Formats: sequence, structure tokens, C-alpha cells
Amino acid sequence: MPELVLWDIDHTLMATRGLGGELWGQAFEQVTGVELREQADVTGSTERVILRETARLHDIAYDEGLFTRFAEALGTLHMRRAAELRERGHALPGAAGVLAALQDRGIRQSVVTGNVRKAAEAKLATFGLDSYLRLDEGAYAEDGETRPELLRAALTRAGVDPKSAVFIGDTPADVAGGLETGVRVVAVATGRTAADELRDADEVLADLSETNRVLETLGA
Repeated sequence: MPELVLWDIDHTLMATRGLGGELWGQAFEQVTGVELREQADVTGSTERVILRETARLHDIAYDEGLFTRFAEALGTLHMRRAAELRERGHALPGAAGVLAALQDRGIRQSVVTGNVRKAAEAKLATFGLDSYLRLDEGAYAEDGETRPELLRAALTRAGVDPKSAVFIGDTPADVAGGLETGVRVVAVATGRTAADELRDADEVLADLSETNRVLETLGA
């Protein structure tokens, strides 16, 4: 049985159905004064990397101050538009059931996400998933640029050895990051990546809808 289960958020636990991209564009314009024309590829990246590369596409100088302002703006927008997020987005089928079942078994859970923390917390709260997670033991865009960096930050905060943890995500970057860090990786084909492209994971699931199967896969 794992001591700690770490979850990716977007397309693993929930879908925002396009609103996340809209809020990102608003936050970008708010802190740069420039309308978003093009966003850097977001798949498997962290907000820090996406912002830096998107700023470059718009000939805007990037520094930590810009990221800090952007993170605050993006988090605030998610909080202000929580009602719309609830209407347009949704927790993915089975997500709440698996989180609840793991909690019932006494297994600690947190998140490893490329989202900035304030936005991550707002999204999880909107869909009623936050109560199952020890968010102070998670890792967010503020903690690094790559999945291995974020995973190591979360493991350190939780005080858990990589071999005692499982990471669940939906992208090849999640899989590669987990394997590099030494955690067991369970991939879910609930995002933009087909199951075949996730085959390097220790296990691949179509989704989280069958709670008992997910628990068996996690060794819980």
C-alpha cells in the first residue's frame, strides 16, 4: 500500500472546458498590458515555463517579478469566476470516488501540478476535491519548472521516500518525471494523450471511473 498518492490536476482530476485558457489570457494581458496573440505549448509544462515562453513570443522581458504578478492575477481570476468554472467544467468521472476511497484507507494524498497554487486550490475547491488532499504537502508552479523538481519538492514536504509514493498523471511529461524521480507512475488516458503514448508508465488506466480497479492498480 502506498504511503502517499500524488495527483496531477488538469485532465487527471478535472476538466475546465476552455475556461482555464480564457483566464490565462486575461491574466497575461492584465500583468503585461499586451493582448495574448499566441500561447506557448502547455502540454505537461508548468505555468512558469509557459509564461516565460509566451512572453518571449510577444517580445516581453521575463523575470521573477512578472511570474509573481501573473500567479497572483491568475489565482484571483479563478477565485472570482468559480461559479462559471463550476458551470462549464467538471470533476472527471470517478475522481471524487477514488479520492474518498483512498482517504478511507488512511492513505495521504496531495497534488503535483504545473498550476500556480492559488489557481490549483480554487479549482479543487470548486469541484469539492480539496478536502481529500493535503495541499501543504503538494508542489506547484512556484516550486520549479519540471515535473521531477515538483515531485521532489512534494516528497520532501511530505517526508516520504519515492519508493513509498505513487504519482498519477495524464501526460508523457508526468510519466517521464515520475520515472526519473523514482516514484511509481500510474497514467490515465483522460487528457489529450492516447493510452499507447503513456505506455512507459508502470500502469495505464483508461480513466478513474471504476474505483475498485483504480484502488487495485494503486495497491490500495
